[in-house]
Amino acid sequence: MQFHAKETLSDYITAVTWSPDGKTLAVCSAAGEIMLGTVGTINELSLQPLQTATGQSVDCLSFSSDSQLLAAGGQDGKVRIWLVNSGELIASLDNKRVWVDKLAWSPNCHQLAFSMGRCVQVWNADDNTVEVTLNFDSSSVLDLAWHPVVKYLAISGYQGVKVWNGEDWDDDPLILSVRSATGAIAWSPLGKYLACGNMDNTLIVNEWGSDRPWVMQGFSGKVRQLAWSHNHTLSGAPLLAASSSENISVWEKQADENVGWEAWGLELHEKVVNAIGFQPHTFLLASASEDGQLCLWYKAEQLLQILEGADGGFSCLAWHPQAQFLAAGGCGGELLVWAKSGGKGFSNSG
Repeated sequence: MQFHAKETLSDYITAVTWSPDGKTLAVCSAAGEIMLGTVGTINELSLQPLQTATGQSVDCLSFSSDSQLLAAGGQDGKVRIWLVNSGELIASLDNKRVWVDKLAWSPNCHQLAFSMGRCVQVWNADDNTVEVTLNFDSSSVLDLAWHPVVKYLAISGYQGVKVWNGEDWDDDPLILSVRSATGAIAWSPLGKYLACGNMDNTLIVNEWGSDRPWVMQGFSGKVRQLAWSHNHTLSGAPLLAASSSENISVWEKQADENVGWEAWGLELHEKVVNAIGFQPHTFLLASASEDGQLCLWYKAEQLLQILEGADGGFSCLAWHPQAQFLAAGGCGGELLVWAKSGGKGFSNSG
């Protein structure tokens, strides 16, 4: 990757994401700023403010699947939705005294799920109504994730994960139990597997439709970040990367069902890894750490390149959906974009 452009916001970058069509980059900060950006061909990055600094953190961003809407949530308890093309604020959902730190649009329709303490609300943009409130009950919601194909919504917290069927919200959820709490969750790209990073230093992979989950142990701390590759290995499953503190492990499913998944470690970072992500359609893995290094791992095995530019450490990253760019946020407010330079690691097999 080669350096493309850099801008600076006034505080810690809390989230960065690309629209599904790849035309727009969104970024937000701990100061409450929300920016929309477009990336030019020659070292250009143009940012336009949707919201200036408010003094209250904005912590999560999500584009709708058609790239027309952007949702944001944060410290003030409000979920705001803008039209991307015009920048018009079309809805502001107020949840007083609740910090909204998780939200996501359904990949299939204009339904937005967002956390509200021990609940998740699902808001329908087509008729501007709250479709359902899902009670997690046992704790605050720690993560949520829509199934990429069918209308399921997974929600995690104390004692595991609950999966609701969006075709009938009144149905009892499927419960995937753990002894501690599940923080990060991630569906594989086709929805065959659900990975669960747990507070008891374990990683669980559930194959959808099976009642025999795989349990991976040996982590140095809680599993904080999860990322699936888009490509599959010879076993027919994608790779799964997981981070715990400064450590990263990459898991590959074996052909022998009795063996399950085997892993190797990626050791270089000296501080907590805040974000990991596979480049679309390759096995190239990016990892961003508080140590100020953003590492690119060829085939999720071999260190290929180290990117820098956030002296106080990196906080988040996001690959362009067509793999043309990599964006990352810094703890000091830096927004950096690198462009694909071709060569090793950037083919469909990389």
